[in-house]
Amino acid sequence: MEVIVTSCSLFLPKGSLKCFLGALKMEMTEVTGVSLKRGSLAIEDNDRVAQAEEAKRQKILDHCLTKSRDEPERVSPPSGVNVPGPPAAVSAGEGTKNSDVQLEEEEEEEEDGLFEEDEEEEEEAESFADMMKHGLTELDVGITKFVSSHQGFSGILKERYSDFVVHEIGKDGRISHLDDLSIPVDEEDPSEDVFTVLTAEEKQRLEELQRFKNKETSVAIEVIEDTKEKRTVIHQAIKSLFPGLETKTEDREGKKYIVAYHAAGKKALANPRKHSWPKSRGSYCHFVLYKENKDTMDAINVLSKYLRVKPNIFSYMGTKDKRAITVQEIAVLKITAQRLAHLNKCLMNFKLGNFSYQKNPLKLGELQGNHFTVVLRNITGTDEQVQQAMNSLKEIGFINYYGMQRFGTTAVPTYQVGRAILQNSWTEVMDLILKPRSGAEKGYLVKCREEWAKTRDPAAALKKLPVKRCVEGQLLRGLSKYGMKNIVSAFGIIPRNNRLMYIHSYQSYVWNNMVSKRIEEYGLRPVPGDLVLKGATATYIDEEDVDNYSIHDVVMPLPGFDVIYPKHKISEAYREMLTADNLDIDNMRHKIRDYSLSGAYRKIIIRPQNVSWEVVAYDDPKIPLFNTDVDNLEGKPPPVFASEGKYRALKMDFSLPPSTYATMAIREVLKMDTSIKNQTQLNTTWLR
Repeated sequence: MEVIVTSCSLFLPKGSLKCFLGALKMEMTEVTGVSLKRGSLAIEDNDRVAQAEEAKRQKILDHCLTKSRDEPERVSPPSGVNVPGPPAAVSAGEGTKNSDVQLEEEEEEEEDGLFEEDEEEEEEAESFADMMKHGLTELDVGITKFVSSHQGFSGILKERYSDFVVHEIGKDGRISHLDDLSIPVDEEDPSEDVFTVLTAEEKQRLEELQRFKNKETSVAIEVIEDTKEKRTVIHQAIKSLFPGLETKTEDREGKKYIVAYHAAGKKALANPRKHSWPKSRGSYCHFVLYKENKDTMDAINVLSKYLRVKPNIFSYMGTKDKRAITVQEIAVLKITAQRLAHLNKCLMNFKLGNFSYQKNPLKLGELQGNHFTVVLRNITGTDEQVQQAMNSLKEIGFINYYGMQRFGTTAVPTYQVGRAILQNSWTEVMDLILKPRSGAEKGYLVKCREEWAKTRDPAAALKKLPVKRCVEGQLLRGLSKYGMKNIVSAFGIIPRNNRLMYIHSYQSYVWNNMVSKRIEEYGLRPVPGDLVLKGATATYIDEEDVDNYSIHDVVMPLPGFDVIYPKHKISEAYREMLTADNLDIDNMRHKIRDYSLSGAYRKIIIRPQNVSWEVVAYDDPKIPLFNTDVDNLEGKPPPVFASEGKYRALKMDFSLPPSTYATMAIREVLKMDTSIKNQTQLNTTWLR
């Protein structure tokens, strides 16, 4: 059943709201499960079957994890932005406690209660439209122009994530694929028996010892059917499965025991044993990670939990987001391909393969981009309209706007917080992050904000949060520690990347508005005074050189102290916009170095590479319309399409450079507003 919002009303099938709210959490290269219809919104009811199957699989997995501690619990991402790695170094906790032990205790409690977040039900008092009526439209963030002249049409990018596949493009230009599950032959690897020689109870005791969760200083394991080979396997199992533990053999009353104990305190957990790794082997195991419906941060947290290591020993070139099937390269320090491959037997929605040992880790930003395979189902466009739209995308491209997901989904856009930081208005920063707001939020966040508005007591508001790693929880911890008169230090407790996200959002907001003005003023041609890059340096286009460039060469600056601005009307538009926001375009340095903006340049038009497409006919809305890497590994034949069918779908393939939004490419093809608010403004009184 397809449920459509017409220009008069919004119809949401029971249970769809939760899925739809989840789809709002989009990041770069991700598209939500909404119908991309001009002036309308659709959510496909038939995909609830896929969600039910996913829930059933997860329930089975959760049951297995509870039964056996040898497979730790699934880690769900917290409500705020969370990066893998060690937890924040400072915590206020509750009351007067303020020690590292307090922080560890709180975070362990959060891990135990991570499922509570998923179990929160939506507030019944507000309909979806009510929650989103204060949200943003594209107009609010400067997204106003299209480059093509074709007529738009409708299509559905389903909430089923399998219609949106992302393959990372590495620094060598190769597209990452999972196509080899074999393990490199290595005589240094222990036998497969290491994964089965220990009982579930022994693994639980060893894990508690490894993580300092009990008062024992050692764990003794009796060797049944004692042989030298059996003892060797147990030694290998403990050392490889529980980094940081050493072992020795002891005789006790005529019986042989393998005794496990700590090698070098808590640091050993984060630093895998150096002497257990062959010198001839590269220190990093590189592998391709295939994941479904998991973001990269969450995936690494899950892998580290299963491997019993810290997340910061993993490295990657770029983050991939949740609502998609994604394939990317990961590197991990001194974990064998054998151990990683064993995870394929334990994990759902993950697959690891294409293993190799390398000398170096991966570095963030080293990728060349991402390749997308996207299906738009139930399209209404004629073959001619589709041809025009896709030819335009291939030949001209699309405006390189920052997508709606850059700016948040509530009534307090992230760029407003960024602007307040740049203005040095710290009380406003605190209020913008913590004050009650309309929008799609978890119930506990709503209660936390209400408590804050009522009491202005950070400790009392913090108690309303079951998961304290979100931005709100971290700020409240900081306020508890440093007090209300030192908001700068309190805000500093939030991880640096998350703090910078706010000011980058403001830069993106300015850039979107300025590029719209540039295209409105001068169209799709270079003009004297425009900027182009020569190497990493921006230079002006002179009158005599204008014919040597195309619109695809033109860049626009994100505001900062180390950029130049165009030499035409748009330069003054930048100045006027920042002046209206009480910012000095000539002095973008901040009192706090972290918040000084150097600026950057961004191409205004992106022309996707490797563009191809086909229109296919199908009858069953639930069937997959292309094979994934895992389908190919399992030998599944590709789908066969009839010449005619009940529905038509547009299957698109294209490659984009890093930091480019696929949503903006799809917006250009369909000629539709990607904001959620635009779809939910009209008559919804029957839902109240």
